[in-house]
Amino acid sequence: MTNPSILLGKGAGQVRLEGRYANRHGLVAGATGTGKTVTLMVMAEGFSRMGVPVFMADAKGDIAGLAAAGTPHPKIDERLEFIGIEDYVQEPNPVVLWDLYAEQGHPVRTTITEIGPVLLARMLELNDTQEGVLNVVFRVADESGLMLLDLKDLRALLNHVAENRREISAEFGLVNTSSIGAIQRSLLRLEADGAERFFGEPALVLEDLMRQDLSGRGVINVLAADQLILKPKLYSSFLLWLLSELFEQLPEVGDAGRPRMVFFFDEAHLLFDDCPPALQQRVEQVVRLIRSKGVGVYFCSQNPDDVPDEILGQLGNRVQHALRAFTPRDQKAIRAAAETFVQNPDIDVEEAITQLGVGEALVSTLAGKGVPQPVDRALISPPRCRMGVLAPEERAAVRARSPIGPKYDHAIDRESAFERLAAQAEAAAEAAQKAREEEQASREREAAEKAAEKAAREADRTSRRSSGRRSNRQSSGEAFWKSTLRSIGSTLGRELSRGLLGALKRR
Repeated sequence: MTNPSILLGKGAGQVRLEGRYANRHGLVAGATGTGKTVTLMVMAEGFSRMGVPVFMADAKGDIAGLAAAGTPHPKIDERLEFIGIEDYVQEPNPVVLWDLYAEQGHPVRTTITEIGPVLLARMLELNDTQEGVLNVVFRVADESGLMLLDLKDLRALLNHVAENRREISAEFGLVNTSSIGAIQRSLLRLEADGAERFFGEPALVLEDLMRQDLSGRGVINVLAADQLILKPKLYSSFLLWLLSELFEQLPEVGDAGRPRMVFFFDEAHLLFDDCPPALQQRVEQVVRLIRSKGVGVYFCSQNPDDVPDEILGQLGNRVQHALRAFTPRDQKAIRAAAETFVQNPDIDVEEAITQLGVGEALVSTLAGKGVPQPVDRALISPPRCRMGVLAPEERAAVRARSPIGPKYDHAIDRESAFERLAAQAEAAAEAAQKAREEEQASREREAAEKAAEKAAREADRTSRRSSGRRSNRQSSGEAFWKSTLRSIGSTLGRELSRGLLGALKRR
């Protein structure tokens, strides 16, 4: 295909989206039930036939119908004849199903490190102070060579930072326990939303999204978002992360005959609701510059004013379905939408927006030299796929024949921050236990030595006392002689006394 294009529909003439300008981004807007999903299907099929891979979220479950062939219907035949489509064949498209919750498709995973502190802070709904602490945590991980793969890694590192906050605060700035506690509580809420299945390995490789089938058709990657859409922070942060990864990893290619990939961002208002100025500035930068990487970004929302003006100005291809003027806000949105189109003197755009039927749209695309064409009121082409949901067994069949299933369907858990910090804590505990045991043994040795010294001193004193008693004690011979002498002395005394008396008393 030298100049590939997508036949979007027919107004005054056939309305086409030129492949060479498809990377200039676009907008598909309109109220609920006006035909936006059909338009997205037609565009996705057209890009796939060009050989361009597509990524799109399925918020209601019917986008997955791209994987099945459509069924004949008289209204489809009427529209084919009106538009002048001759090569129409109802057929399935090469589709790969994805799901963050791993229920309706292959699991989509990334690591905490890859998603970074800015988007993670948005997921956790942190304030500026808490986001600053989270930045410190990531800095500690980088400088320590700790891989943050899943939520348990982040929790382990938060505990490590809390235990060593004095040293870390001295180097990186104040880290307080209240902020760490707030981050921990936010992690619990995020885990309750099912995000623990989003963080881990094997992480999504972008090359697996940018594939073609054996016939050269671009693979349409459909993300099941019927549950994810209920968690708007997680949903929008994931899609923004994916867009950022495309921007950072893909090389510059400039303008080519067709995009390298097309990215559809459904329910775009969720991205910008309560979006911090710094994050919105980053989104604007990515949207502006990713065009040169060959990636086209198409936002889908109910009202054009759901997208900030700085980004809306980057969207060159427009498909506007009906809006209803039920409220003053609706009327303002209609006027804003009408002013963004290149005017056509044959169409009152502001009035036409409210009169469009289902399957009709105001379309303006880029043509020669990238110049926006005047708006045209067109009937949108019918898609070749099924305009409806897939049955569970059909989803299972699509998933079973996917060539990338064996790569992503089974999680792995290699050594990362959690295991390393646990090993360090265990080693520190063993070292502390060993130190306590050595200290106890040293105390016991000191006590034994003191006891031995005391016993020695006591024995010496006892020995000296025993020696003194032995020197004062009389032997049996000494006692005998002393007794004998005392007896002799007493006898002599008595003899003398009697002799003297007798002498005195001699008769």
